[in-house]
Amino acid sequence: MTIINVTDISKRFGNTQAVDHLSFEVNPGEIFGLLGPNGAGKTTSIRMILNIFQPDSGKISVLDGPMTEEKKNHIGYLPEERGLYQDIPLERCLVFLATLKGMEEHTAKAELEDYLKRFDLYEFRDKKVKELSKGMQQKAQLISTLVHDPQLVIIDEPFTSLDPVNTEMVKDLLEQKRDEGKAIIMSTHQMNQVEELCDRILLIDHGQRVLYGTLQEIQNKFASRDILVTPLNTMPESIKGVREIKKLNGRYFLALEEEAEPNQILKSLINAGVELTEFEIAVPPLNEIFIQVVKKQEAVKHD
Repeated sequence: MTIINVTDISKRFGNTQAVDHLSFEVNPGEIFGLLGPNGAGKTTSIRMILNIFQPDSGKISVLDGPMTEEKKNHIGYLPEERGLYQDIPLERCLVFLATLKGMEEHTAKAELEDYLKRFDLYEFRDKKVKELSKGMQQKAQLISTLVHDPQLVIIDEPFTSLDPVNTEMVKDLLEQKRDEGKAIIMSTHQMNQVEELCDRILLIDHGQRVLYGTLQEIQNKFASRDILVTPLNTMPESIKGVREIKKLNGRYFLALEEEAEPNQILKSLINAGVELTEFEIAVPPLNEIFIQVVKKQEAVKHD
């Protein structure tokens, strides 16, 4: 079964159409990237999934049916607006938040001990939350989101304030949860993290779906016929069928002429005695695709 099934939902606030006939689904055992520029409708969509807002039209199924209070205990949510109690010790704060998700206090303490040690927070468990650094508070917020072992995890900008070491730690944890069969929705503007983590993505703009599918499907859709090569020896100054050669940190970008085919270029390079460690079709990074699509949508809106 799908964990989330969103069918043709719309939501308007006054004169603003926040979400416009949006459909998608999220499956168990996947990290699903929910992307879009600021004001695209991502947060509104999440709030409708969580039953904070009601859609004006359309249908949402979560965990095989309408949202209920009991189902909320099986959901972990890290919102855009963080929400730890600042004036109480860290462990007490996390235990209290875990009990709100249906955990017994003694069970919460046992689970939290493992998480606090994993995230290097155990020695700070008796410090007030406000005395912790932003990075420590971010890790604590993530622990609060995951400690009750939810089936569905919704996280907004999970890597905020984290250094590279802690970023890797969080990525490892999210991949572990995915491998356990959890469904994870991740909303972020860090496209490199999306490329590394997400199995499928949805890009929305002005409340509408503009890209939807696996990362490979989307990149293939925007792939050019140009080539990236890494030679072990000298590259020729000109190659039949190549209109431009650019050197990029030891690699070469070959822009092909209209009628040229990549396999012809490969044959020409081999015949010229070029030894290659890399030969691949140039695929644009997700960040480049994101900018290209959003700019195109803006141009359409202003026509």
